[in-house]
Amino acid sequence: MARRRGIMSDRLKYELAAELGFYHKVQDGDWGNITTREAGSLVRAAIERAERMMAAQGSISPAQNKGL
Repeated sequence: MARRRGIMSDRLKYELAAELGFYHKVQDGDWGNITTREAGSLVRAAIERAERMMAAQGSISPAQNKGL
């Protein structure tokens, strides 16, 4: 099966890794050193950031943002 193109930019991934406290593990470009929990935290943080950006642009309401 063909690999999908990444949706998240490398810049965003490194920025989130720094915010979450595991940048030191990925600074050499090897993302294989992070735990499954750290990977999940990265995805969760990216989703939350995207939802905040969409809410700020008026694309979604806060109620939609919380799944209500």
